[in-house]
Amino acid sequence: MTKFVRRLQKIGSSLLVSLPKEWVDANNLEKSSQVEIETGQDSLSISANKETRPTKELGISYPLSKEENIVANITGAYLLGYDIIQINSKSIIPGEDREKIRNSMRGLVGMEIIEEDASKINMQFLLDSATLNPEKILKRMSSIALGMYDDVSNGLISEDKSNLQTLSKRDVEVNRQYFLLVRLIRSTLVDKRLANIFNLENIDILDYRVAANLLENAGDTIVELADLVYDSSLSKELSKKIFLTVQNFSSLAEKSIDAFTKPDRKLAIEATTSHKNFLDQLSKLRISIGNKKQIPIDFLDLVYMFERIAKSWADVVDLIKPIYNK
Repeated sequence: MTKFVRRLQKIGSSLLVSLPKEWVDANNLEKSSQVEIETGQDSLSISANKETRPTKELGISYPLSKEENIVANITGAYLLGYDIIQINSKSIIPGEDREKIRNSMRGLVGMEIIEEDASKINMQFLLDSATLNPEKILKRMSSIALGMYDDVSNGLISEDKSNLQTLSKRDVEVNRQYFLLVRLIRSTLVDKRLANIFNLENIDILDYRVAANLLENAGDTIVELADLVYDSSLSKELSKKIFLTVQNFSSLAEKSIDAFTKPDRKLAIEATTSHKNFLDQLSKLRISIGNKKQIPIDFLDLVYMFERIAKSWADVVDLIKPIYNK
């Protein structure tokens, strides 16, 4: 980013400042052109008033060097907000790599292959970022992960645990929504138009990035927990004790997401208190078994995993700014 220093000039009763010629020329501005002005407490930003953001295109030359990975390149370009990704080769692209590219598309919401021949594959992001909503995407991530959580907690007392082996496939959708949200957040940081549409300040955008990462990690942890429950040899009595402690966590987690997205500091305080009570109950559960030498390792592992999962939503609540008296 280039910085310029300008001296304010007074004409009549108005203070004026000239715009850098390089910036004016780069944005094709002229007399009577409109610009957008956004003010902060001690700052001001000027943006070219463009109806639509220019399309971002990226060309990837194939084959890549041995150190590079075609799927990682595509995912990276997606997260950086590229609308069109073109893979060009001077020779035929092998079927194995084509299949890798197609599989990578399944994990990227909105990105589709629009043109393909023996030596070329073109992809395009077909969604309008302005019609997306960071709040709804984050809530969807939380909802999917909590559905997985409920299945795992119910698996503690269920005779049929086969459903637990399918949770990794549902976690793929959490990851898809995570990638979409990261792409949207990065685009919002460089596109004031999107920031205004979503009514998000830079600090809010960064908080959404952190919250999304916490929920993505929660989904991964729930899959780990599902494997533990599926393979557990814990007695029915101890499994039921854990279930009775953790069964109502979803309502608490939903309150956490509501507090973050509104944002509502009062609701956040309630959620924080509830999280503390939940973790206290898990701690008491561990103590209630008695001497540490008598506690089955499966029991300790399961309680620890539930604590890790709960902390993800508790950390989302901690992102909500306190209210300070001026």
